[in-house]
Amino acid sequence: MIPSAADARKPVSASIAGQRVLVTGVAGFIGMHAARALLGAGASVTGIDNFDPYYDTALKKARVETLRGNDRFAFERVDLADAAPTSALFARGFDGVVHLAAQPGVRHSLIDPGAYVRNNVVAFGHVLEGCRHHPVRHLVYASSSSVYGANHVLPFSEDQPVDHPVSLYAATKKANELMAHSYSHLYRLPTTGLRFFTVYGPWGRPDQAPMLFAKAIVDGSPIDVFNEGRMQRDFTYVDDIVEGVIRVLARPPAEDGDKAPYAIYNIGNHEAVELNDFIASLERLLGRRAIRNLRPMQPGDVRTTYASIDRLARATGFAPHTPLEDGLARFVDWYRDYYGVGDGGGQC
Repeated sequence: MIPSAADARKPVSASIAGQRVLVTGVAGFIGMHAARALLGAGASVTGIDNFDPYYDTALKKARVETLRGNDRFAFERVDLADAAPTSALFARGFDGVVHLAAQPGVRHSLIDPGAYVRNNVVAFGHVLEGCRHHPVRHLVYASSSSVYGANHVLPFSEDQPVDHPVSLYAATKKANELMAHSYSHLYRLPTTGLRFFTVYGPWGRPDQAPMLFAKAIVDGSPIDVFNEGRMQRDFTYVDDIVEGVIRVLARPPAEDGDKAPYAIYNIGNHEAVELNDFIASLERLLGRRAIRNLRPMQPGDVRTTYASIDRLARATGFAPHTPLEDGLARFVDWYRDYYGVGDGGGQC
């Protein structure tokens, strides 16, 4: 059941304040920002992560350190693919769960498929079992725009079929949606999957385009630009994303007759930006030219992602408001500070 327009406009903080929320993947990019926003809304947050070395663990640990000053935050190192410690974690009881822990990356799934089965499928099964045996008000979990696969109808809508993933990463995210639906149907567990589009901002992942491009531009190294920069992505600033996550968490899907308490939403910016334009903005902000190594499309990639966010807007009032240039400016400011990068001297 989709909430009414009046429900969607209700203040989120009033619904979240005082809740005990588990955030998995709290050392991750979105996880850290989500935990910070939940704390700001008055929730108590238990954050867990396994510090998987897929990328620099020093960055992950630094993210967690930004949260430790709040007395309503607690961190534990837990691997969700291990059943026993995950069960013990959930036995302590939570009002809500924001499940963001996963093995990310489309291209890496071509290299290490076992990591995706373990961390995205097995671990998610343990999370669902934890929510089942120690009931929570709402499980919100990360899906991905990658589930749309080879779909060429734009913008991507939740009503479109997603039966043809073009990467194992996408297949594991589609599997999460199916697994969640079965638990919503069988055990009336309220679950919502969020199909994230391309998220950027401070504390981003080093394997994602903004960080890769910024580092290469600063170092004077070539950038691999796939499809000669004619890729288009629905870039969404991280603060807008986490506001949407919290709005969703505060509004569990309701049972509607025989319909399970289950929902799927796109969460993005509803605007496709060409990669060449994105790089040009980074060049201006960093004051340096990029060296572009133009390459063809890669296996598992799609040319364009572009989200229809109408369903999420109706349900929660979600409305991203950060222009790309503003968001990238904040990202560049953080990047300079964290990595000690000076001004480019206006070389662009």
